[in-house]
Amino acid sequence: MSVHPFDLHLANVAKAGEHAVWTPEDGALPALYLSHGAPPLFEDPVWMAQLFAWARSMPRPEAVLIVSAHWEAAPLTLSSSDAHVTPVYDFGGFDPMYYRMRYDTPDAGALAKRVLGALGDGEEVHESRTRGLDHGAWVPLKIMYPDADIPVLQLSLPTADPGRLLALGARLRELREEGVLVVGSGFTTHGLPFLTRDDFLGRTTPGWSADFDAWAAEALARGDVDELANYRTRAPGMPYAHPTVEHFIPLFVTLGASADPEAARESTIDGFWMGLSKRSLQVA
Repeated sequence: MSVHPFDLHLANVAKAGEHAVWTPEDGALPALYLSHGAPPLFEDPVWMAQLFAWARSMPRPEAVLIVSAHWEAAPLTLSSSDAHVTPVYDFGGFDPMYYRMRYDTPDAGALAKRVLGALGDGEEVHESRTRGLDHGAWVPLKIMYPDADIPVLQLSLPTADPGRLLALGARLRELREEGVLVVGSGFTTHGLPFLTRDDFLGRTTPGWSADFDAWAAEALARGDVDELANYRTRAPGMPYAHPTVEHFIPLFVTLGASADPEAARESTIDGFWMGLSKRSLQVA
C-alpha cells in the first residue's frame, strides 16, 4: 500500500530536529505572504518541502496571526482563542480524510489580548468564540508547523481596499517585535473558473496566470506598492487572474506590516500549481 505524501512529509519533519525558538535577541520576525493551496497541497511533496524549509529558516514563533482570503468580515473579527477549536472545512469534493484532519493549537488568549492592544481604540474588533481556522490558515500551517504547538489566531479581512489593508498591517507591525509571525494567506493568481483540465494536471499554465505573476514579481522587485494597489486596472491577466480579489489582497496586510512597505522584494517560493501562481514572499 502506498504511503500518503503528507505522511512522508511528517517523517522528514521528524528528522529535522529541534527548532530554535524566537528570542528578543533575534529581532523582529518577518511578515509573510503565502499562497496557501487547498487540501491537495498535502499531496505535493515539493511544495510541502518548500513551506517547511521556509518555516525552519526563521526562529520558531511565539505565536501566529494570520489573515486568510477565506474570511471576509467587517468589522474586524478574531477567531476563537480557545484551545483545540475544530477547523473550518471550507472546501468540497476532496478525499474524506481531509475532513477528518485537525490542527489542535493551544489556547491563544494572551495573543488575542496583544492583538487587541495593537489594534487600539480606532476600530471596533469583535471576537468569535466558535470560529476555527479556515483552510487558508490551517492547511499551510499544518505543513509548516505540524506539531500544532504554537498559538494561532485568524483575523478577518474587513475590506478589499489596499490602502486600508496597508494601514491595518502597519498596526500589526509591532507584534513582529514580540515574536508573532504575521501572515497574509492568499494565492498570487486564483482564476479557478478559467482553468482547463490540462492546467489542473500541470501540463499547461494559462497566459493570464503567467502574465499576472510576472507583473507582480516585477512590481515587488521594484517595491512599487502603488502599482500593486492598482492591480485591477494595471495588471495583465485581469480579471481572469482574480475574478474575485480576496486571494490577492492579503498581500497588502503583509506589506503594511513591513518596516518599509516600498522596499524591493524577492520571492521565497515561485512557480505554478494547477495553473495558479504560488508566488510567496517575506518582508522585514
